[in-house]
Amino acid sequence: MLRERRIKESKVAIGEGLEGDVIRNLLDDLNINQKINQDDTVTITPNWVNTNTPETGTVIGPESLRQLIQYIKEESPARIVVATGSGGTETTKVIKQTGYQQVIDEEGIEFVDLNYGPYEEFEIDHPKINNIKLNKLLIETDFLISYTQIKHHEEATVSLGIKNIALAWPPAELHGFPKAGKGIHEYLHEFITAMGELIPIDLTILSGDQGMVGTGPSNGKPVNADLVVTGTDPVATDVVGARLLGFRQQAVHYLHNLIRLEIGEGDLREVNLMGMSLDQAEQKFSQAAYDYKIVLDKRDILPLHLRPKKGSKK
Repeated sequence: MLRERRIKESKVAIGEGLEGDVIRNLLDDLNINQKINQDDTVTITPNWVNTNTPETGTVIGPESLRQLIQYIKEESPARIVVATGSGGTETTKVIKQTGYQQVIDEEGIEFVDLNYGPYEEFEIDHPKINNIKLNKLLIETDFLISYTQIKHHEEATVSLGIKNIALAWPPAELHGFPKAGKGIHEYLHEFITAMGELIPIDLTILSGDQGMVGTGPSNGKPVNADLVVTGTDPVATDVVGARLLGFRQQAVHYLHNLIRLEIGEGDLREVNLMGMSLDQAEQKFSQAAYDYKIVLDKRDILPLHLRPKKGSKK
């Protein structure tokens, strides 16, 4: 991993209501306002997979992004950057057609298109890709935020915080659209695992305001559950997100890998869960998605079947 996460404790907070207000409240609960320094470069990577509107559940909403930017600005970091690389089309088309360009301009912050350089090269553990070039902003970033929706995904099983970073940062200039070249999608779960090992995510924000079920990342059913999940441990936060979609940890191959590598905490019994209870969140999301309540953690939080062995991927 390039550096240590800013916050070591595994904390996940769940809230309901208007997305922008909920995000602010949850970040206060996590004490994020005490973790950003004035000399930091804070990078926000939103899920901008293509030009579909936020109402489709494909991309995050521009106004909630604005409120997140405003929250970070209150801590007066040296630099705030919105940085991502669309996998479906040119990122510049996405920001112009979905309202993000207006937010970036009005908030006066920097935008970096991760589909292009300048690059730094990194070694990763992957069956086909031993080295990967990523925008040099990665080594300049002190605090990385992954902001995405809670979605099923037709190849990755779920699309959550870790997958958002893993697929947003590789440059389409080198890997093509939809970044399928050079083996990323041929060994997708191994690739997400490798990127999760490499890149520290300091804060994950998962939106259930416009999530997606059925299939993803673009063609599923939108789900408006008025839920937000935030966390300081990317693995634990994604485990909660996967729960809302009906999956335990070991059902998502890359999450299971990262748990066994001890990149984050996979056993939710060991996580400081805050705000709405996990079973209530599962009920609320499934009711919105299917008009039927599906709850995995009915009486107690379900554990891992086996505790991971350090250094093992199996």
